[in-house]
Amino acid sequence: MEENGIRINKFLSEAGVCSRREADRQVELGNITIDGKVAETGARVLPGQTVLFQGKKVSKEEEMILIAFHKPVGIVCTAEKREKNNVIDYINYPKRIYPIGRLDKDSEGLLLLTNNGDIVNKMMRSGNMHEKEYIVTVNRPVTESFIHGLANGVPLAELNTMTRKCHVKQIGKKQFKIILTQGLNRQIRRMCEYFGYRVEKLVRTRIMNIELGDLPVGTYRDVTTEEYRQLLSLIKDSSNETVIPKKYPKSERMKEKSKK
Repeated sequence: MEENGIRINKFLSEAGVCSRREADRQVELGNITIDGKVAETGARVLPGQTVLFQGKKVSKEEEMILIAFHKPVGIVCTAEKREKNNVIDYINYPKRIYPIGRLDKDSEGLLLLTNNGDIVNKMMRSGNMHEKEYIVTVNRPVTESFIHGLANGVPLAELNTMTRKCHVKQIGKKQFKIILTQGLNRQIRRMCEYFGYRVEKLVRTRIMNIELGDLPVGTYRDVTTEEYRQLLSLIKDSSNETVIPKKYPKSERMKEKSKK
């Protein structure tokens, strides 16, 4: 730890408690203390100080943990204990970990979990353009115009943004593969809805260089040494900065909405 200490959110992230963003939220809720005093946003932890999270002592986990989990439908990507279907209780891993990003409750597939906050920040920032791949099954036959529309950017009025251009390929009568570099809320489902389609099944099969493969639903595995080495290479120049999504004028949003 640096002589002048580190910010409380970074301390909690590196200790495997939660992401920096969630740490800021926990500080605001008054769930963090430093040497017995309730921590404030931006507080720094000095060498030798005692940090408690919800009354339990926090110490930095030296062992690097990174696992690949095949999330079932119905499991929620949160460490929040009040959510009865939270992913942490489901996995019941012997050490403290938390999910890298999200995969919505109605979807299944690859979810990475770790105790390393720096990896989380670099992997999940939208501006770093890291790929995530999905196999999607919809309720009616896929058409060439539908695939073209998905690939070339879809206006999502409810999120006040336009999706990035992406790679989309039909792989079945009602099925396609899509590779995204964004993580907007229920993005694929919203994109399909714009064209009048309903997603019936959504499976994430890859995050960057790490693939789901034949990992059974509800099970996890350690990310291999070679996968981790490649991952570090991919994120070495990645930023921790958040990129603000491109917005488009209200008048254009209304035009697009009227086309649906």
